[in-house]
Amino acid sequence: MAVGKKFGTFAGVFTPSILTILGVIMYMRLGWVVGNAGLIGAIMIIILAHVIAVSTGLSVSSVATDKKIGAGGVYYVLSRSMGIPIGGSIGIALYIGTAFSIALYLIGFAESFNNYFGFGTSINDVRLTGTIALVGLTALALISTSAAIKTQFFILAAIIVSLVAVFFGNSSFEPETVKMFSSEESIPLEVVFAVFFPAVTGFTAGIAMSGDLEDPKRSIPRGTLYAIGVGLIIYIALAVFLAYNVDSANLKSDYNILMKIALFAPAVVAGIWGATLSSALGGILGGPRILQAMSVDKVTPPIFGKGRGKNNEPVNALFLVFIIAEAGILIGELDVIARVVSMFYLTAYGFINISYFLESWANPDFQPTFKIKSWIGLLGFMACFAVMFKLDMLAMLGAFAVIAALYIWLQRKEVKLQSNDVWRSVWENVVNKGLKKIDAEVDEKSNWNPNIILFSGQSEHQSYLLQLGKTVSGRTGIVTNFKLILDKENNKPLKRTEQIVRDETFTDLGIFARQIKVSNIYDGITNIATTYGFSGVEPNTIMMGWPKGLENSTEYSKMTTTLIHLDYNLLYLDFDRNQKFGNYKTVDFWWRETDSKNAEMMLNIARFIIASPRWNETSIRVLFVNNNNVDKVLIHNKIHELVEDLRVSVEIIIINNAVEQKPFYDIIEDFSENTDLTVVGIPNFGVEKQAKFVLKTNHLFETIGSTLLVKAANNFNVLDLDFIKKE
Repeated sequence: MAVGKKFGTFAGVFTPSILTILGVIMYMRLGWVVGNAGLIGAIMIIILAHVIAVSTGLSVSSVATDKKIGAGGVYYVLSRSMGIPIGGSIGIALYIGTAFSIALYLIGFAESFNNYFGFGTSINDVRLTGTIALVGLTALALISTSAAIKTQFFILAAIIVSLVAVFFGNSSFEPETVKMFSSEESIPLEVVFAVFFPAVTGFTAGIAMSGDLEDPKRSIPRGTLYAIGVGLIIYIALAVFLAYNVDSANLKSDYNILMKIALFAPAVVAGIWGATLSSALGGILGGPRILQAMSVDKVTPPIFGKGRGKNNEPVNALFLVFIIAEAGILIGELDVIARVVSMFYLTAYGFINISYFLESWANPDFQPTFKIKSWIGLLGFMACFAVMFKLDMLAMLGAFAVIAALYIWLQRKEVKLQSNDVWRSVWENVVNKGLKKIDAEVDEKSNWNPNIILFSGQSEHQSYLLQLGKTVSGRTGIVTNFKLILDKENNKPLKRTEQIVRDETFTDLGIFARQIKVSNIYDGITNIATTYGFSGVEPNTIMMGWPKGLENSTEYSKMTTTLIHLDYNLLYLDFDRNQKFGNYKTVDFWWRETDSKNAEMMLNIARFIIASPRWNETSIRVLFVNNNNVDKVLIHNKIHELVEDLRVSVEIIIINNAVEQKPFYDIIEDFSENTDLTVVGIPNFGVEKQAKFVLKTNHLFETIGSTLLVKAANNFNVLDLDFIKKE
């Protein structure tokens, strides 16, 4: 398909931007600003407003020179940088805001037009004139974008002539002394700033034409910054001129003062009409292109993505703009809408700035040809939201609520782009810096933050082991599940991309999942335990199902010895397939004199279990077997002290066994037969005793419910449970 005429910097960016900047605020309110704020106050307001304009202009210019800029202006920049949910929510808000702003401009035009020619000024008269103007401008845009762009040249000429007429006019209102600052009877400066600020929000009009530019990377930075710069110079020059030529009383009270001091008043009238009509025309040209770009990305209905002619003119999107703008004109009273609309613009500018800051800070592939300091984007972001808060907190909250709703909707819609957004780079940068900080700190027996390697196997009960693994890891712990695929030959390992498992079961629990081929299960577990992890977040715990029937396996014994040598915490779950975890109501922790390190680990597990939603109503008991006839009160007080330090609410039970000397496991059978989860420490035993321990433990599991065996690593503190020393 043939490509229609594209526009350069002056016609495509500078002209629509400067025409929106030099609008009704300059003609109808700048004198009022100077009268209330004084010359110095007015200049400060102008400069402060331009801090946002300049920082946003610099930010969008830098982003525009890094990657190809397509149609859609601000939407395109944000969606390709920060992702569809943010780009789309801001884009929709900007589209609606742009459509309503057209109504605002045309209502202003209609009031001035009707008043000048002596037509009616009732709300119905304003609606009629505004509607006629809207139909005319829409027809012009439908006939030809090129013709609309050329029309803007005539309007620009009219504005220039009007400014010349003002600067060369004769004033009979010269003040005796120039008022430099605001006085007590003047309107507060924040209110004056709120009235003036919309004057600097027009510089994105040119960016919206990005899809119709010959060279967006060149035109957007130049055209945008030139427009902002020229606007700043004109506003400051006009403020100085008005302060020295008109007294503050007339500046405050007479909105038409420029016409009265101009060399030729009709020239100013033509400038006002040109400014309002050109601003409306800029919205009519730019708004549909935002909607068209969003429809191409499937954010909005595809029907609005269809265009006409060589340049793919967004006709369908233009009709929707017409309907929204006409609705605004028919409403007539748009004060509340106007407040929220201005917030949408400020929100968009804030996100443009933070987008640049994040790109420059986190994205290693961000290489713009137009380079600026990254702090400029952060400054612009903070300035935008500070101004929003100061101007109208309720309108700001309204804008945020709408944008948040759009964001949530687009996230659920799951629209994907082929390009990556900046958030991945941000998280990678944060993780990188965090890992370096963690790795630089010496770990001196700090609180246990579990990083669990989980071997859950493949069975219908796998989900319960996964569930408990996530429970005992706590809110901030990490769990990585490994599926071991037995392949005796194992000549060809899985590709890296094939090793990553993305399954709904793991995603819902927040568990990372991997799968690898191994020639031997026990060697595979040992290899993973030896090599998996990286600096700063090394795994510290191995969790798996209890290995029944392996009491005579030398491979299992070798694996366990290696895991203990590597100083991992070990968690073995014997899962009761009939009772499962019962009602998630009772947990028993069994202590004995030899459980000095296991005890502290159990108390950490108890804290995590209580914090879990599924176990939050559970009753926890700590049961201690007193084999040495030590005073029960002494033991109870000591355990209570330990438990209280770790802020875990438990019931403490002391079982005297000095006389009967019943085997430890027999006592567990008596007390924990109906417990939903029993937690028992693994004692220190040599390889020669391992088979006997497994056999005894298997017998225990036949009589009680689900049981978790724990073996603490050396990083846990030794709790003094050998109370016989106290006698």
